[in-house]
Amino acid sequence: MADRTITRAQLSEAVYQEVGLSRNESADLLETVLTYVSDALANGETVKVSSFGSFSVRQKGQRIGRNPKTGEEVPILPRKVLVFRPSQVLKNRINGRMQGEAAE
Repeated sequence: MADRTITRAQLSEAVYQEVGLSRNESADLLETVLTYVSDALANGETVKVSSFGSFSVRQKGQRIGRNPKTGEEVPILPRKVLVFRPSQVLKNRINGRMQGEAAE
């Protein structure tokens, strides 16, 4: 599997190529979308992107963990975690199945 990462610059360039906005406008549009999504998540909202998936924030409670090196019990404080649930369309695309094919 290739260790390839897509950057903001590459996403901005893709918007530039596909939509035809200037490079600066494409970068601004991408930043606006990412800011909107991150603000919504920070406010506890769920962000659903059709045919892609949904992002949500989940509250995890306090629990007792263990330091694997020493075996000492350590409290893990309550925290919020970001959760992504891919859509069935995205799952099928990743697994190489086209829309309309039966899942095995």
